[in-house]
Amino acid sequence: MNDSATDFSERSSALQPAVPDHSARNFRVIWLMLAATFVVILNETIMSVALRELMLDLGITARSAQWLTTAFLLTMAIVIPITGFLLQRFNTRPIFITAMSLFSTGTLLAALAPNFEVLLGARVVQASGTAIMIPLLMTTIMTLVPAALRGRTMGNVSIVISVAPALGPTVSGIILNALSWRWMFWIVLPIALVMLVLGVRRVENVSEPKQVPLDVASVILSALGFGGLIYGLSRIGESGPAEASAAEQATAALPMWIALGVGILALGSFVARQIRLQRRDRALLDLRTFRSANFSVSIGVMVVSMAALFGTIILLPIYMQQVLGLEPVQTGLLLLPGGLVMGLLAPMVGRLYDRFGPKPLLIPGSVVVSAALWALAMVGESTSPFSLLGAHLVLSLGLAFLFTPLFTSALGAVQPALYAHASATVGTVQQVAGAAGTALFVTIMSTTSAALSSDGTAGIAAAAGGIRSAFLVGAIISLLAIVGAIFVSKPADVPAGVPTGH
Repeated sequence: MNDSATDFSERSSALQPAVPDHSARNFRVIWLMLAATFVVILNETIMSVALRELMLDLGITARSAQWLTTAFLLTMAIVIPITGFLLQRFNTRPIFITAMSLFSTGTLLAALAPNFEVLLGARVVQASGTAIMIPLLMTTIMTLVPAALRGRTMGNVSIVISVAPALGPTVSGIILNALSWRWMFWIVLPIALVMLVLGVRRVENVSEPKQVPLDVASVILSALGFGGLIYGLSRIGESGPAEASAAEQATAALPMWIALGVGILALGSFVARQIRLQRRDRALLDLRTFRSANFSVSIGVMVVSMAALFGTIILLPIYMQQVLGLEPVQTGLLLLPGGLVMGLLAPMVGRLYDRFGPKPLLIPGSVVVSAALWALAMVGESTSPFSLLGAHLVLSLGLAFLFTPLFTSALGAVQPALYAHASATVGTVQQVAGAAGTALFVTIMSTTSAALSSDGTAGIAAAAGGIRSAFLVGAIISLLAIVGAIFVSKPADVPAGVPTGH
């Protein structure tokens, strides 16, 4: 972190002419945002190790419990597109205060939640604050940091965006070893309140607001589109028991098909509307960012990587506890080294990006991620916890070489006038991919395990078989990231001005 601070100090004197006398302010704002964003993103996955306790305490199923993570990610995917509007319309300070206020309120509600429904609502409120912080951080960095040095700064962003969710299971495992699941929120709450107070006192405005309209129809279409897709994915395999008739199974699967259909139609309408509105600079999410091939390919690789990360984060704790019989604290500690590896490597990967560009990092990184998922696809009832530790370390190593180059290449490929929209797009896609990965992995696990159980397979063996199938699907999908990594290049400096196609 000291090296990163030195790097930023060196950058401060080279900031764009628009902010020549505010280097100390910029340094303070970016690091405060990094710290606050780390705290809020940690909560994306903090529930994963607690699923067993929640199922027992609240009387819910595994499929319901996973919605505490999926709903968090889904809410972010719905709210983040609106941040493109917020970042243009309002100053930095009030946006930061709003985000941390929402997060703190949701954390308090979660700690006090008397039942699953209230807890789920509290997670939605938490996610609303988190959704604002990610694009705010990215847009601020893209505005203040010169293009030649963004890799190093994005290395710090990678610590926040990838390491925080990876550490979530470890933090919750340690807490659950001695306390109830509510303490996951009681411990985070004072930290969130401190960040809020610091924001009120220290965050200054670094943006220039302008009058932009909010298209309500686009907000509604976005919510229906992303919500329908993720809900539909979560219902895959719910076709009723094996002994049910074909008609009964078809009826049970109907909500899934309706949700997927609504999601696809709404997203198609959302895209069409944005294309019309962006001609007048009125789009909720300006899709001219995708006119950059580099941006589009980087986003594609990011989808696969985030799905793998969040799917693994949700699945490994379930496997360790239900199949291997490990305690939450043991589970958390086994996942800790992988999170630390990602954090330690992120600043170095940022420096390597600035020097060599993305390809020498992305190609080996995507190969390593795929290899780790193929290894996890062979787990069984007697797999050693140390084998899981090794596989998770390898997976974390590969992901560390993916996220910084992808964030930097994607955001650096668009014109400054589109930074807010590019940041919102990256955040949206990232969270939808995470939610889809979580829903897909858990659904495949549940469906396969149920099928094996109906065939007479013992409970633990059936659970292991379901998890094995989920990792196999993830391994197959990961091959797409290897292909995409070949086509990502380091973007040249993009001149400021009116976006292409204005």
